[in-house]
Amino acid sequence: MIQDDLRGMVGVMWKDLRAYYLKPPNISWGILFPLAFVLAFAIRDGGNLARLAPGLLGLTLLFAATSMEAIVITFERRIGALERLMLAPMRLPALMAGKVLGGMAFGLAMGLIVLVGVLVAFGPAGVNGWLLAAAMLLGAACFSCMGALVSVAVREVFEAQTLANVLRFPMMFLGGVFVPLAELPGWLQVVARLLPLTYCIEAIDLALHGGSPARAGLDLGVLALFTAGMFAIATRVLARRVA
Repeated sequence: MIQDDLRGMVGVMWKDLRAYYLKPPNISWGILFPLAFVLAFAIRDGGNLARLAPGLLGLTLLFAATSMEAIVITFERRIGALERLMLAPMRLPALMAGKVLGGMAFGLAMGLIVLVGVLVAFGPAGVNGWLLAAAMLLGAACFSCMGALVSVAVREVFEAQTLANVLRFPMMFLGGVFVPLAELPGWLQVVARLLPLTYCIEAIDLALHGGSPARAGLDLGVLALFTAGMFAIATRVLARRVA
C-alpha cells in the first residue's frame, strides 16, 4: 500500500506540473508579479535591493506555490477529474500530498530562479546554505498546503481565487516583505506573527545576512507546524467534500 501511495503521489505531482503549472502565464505570474512589487518599493527606498532580497524570495515562493494550487482541486472537482483520480490505488492523504508536491515543486523552481539572481547580484559570501535550503523547502511546502486548503474550502474556481488573494495580500504587506516587522506598530506585529510568510522571510533573512540560530530554529519550527496543520485540515475537508 505504501508503494502504491508513493507511486500515486509522484504521478499526481507530474500530472499537475504538466497540465497546470508549466505554462508561460503561470511562470510569469510566479516571478514577475512579486518582482514588480519589490522593484517598486526598491525605487522608493533608493534602490536598497539587498534589504528586500529575503522578501522577494519569500513572496516568489508564496505566489508561485499558490498560483494554481489554490484552484486546481476545485477545478478538478467541477470537471469530474478528481473523482477519476480517486479511483487510483492510493489513499486520500497520498492524493493530497501529490497535489501539494506539485505546487511545492513549482514554487521552489521559481524561487531558485530568483535566488540565482540574488546571489549573482550580491554574492554568496556568508550565506548559510543549509538554513536557506530548509527555509525555502518549508516555505514552499507551507504555501502549497495553504493553496490546497483554499482549493478544498470552496466550490467554485472564482471563489478560490478570491479567497487566495484575501490571504496572500495581507501577508504580502505585513509579513516583512517591504517594511521590517520592527517598524510596524505593536498590534500589527502581533498580527504579522500569525502569518506564515513572516517566518519564511525571517528565516531567509537569517540565512542571507546572519543572525541567531535559535531564532532560525523557531522560524523553521513554526513553518513546519503551519505546514502540518494546513495539510491535515485540507485532507479532512476534502474527505468530507467527496464523501
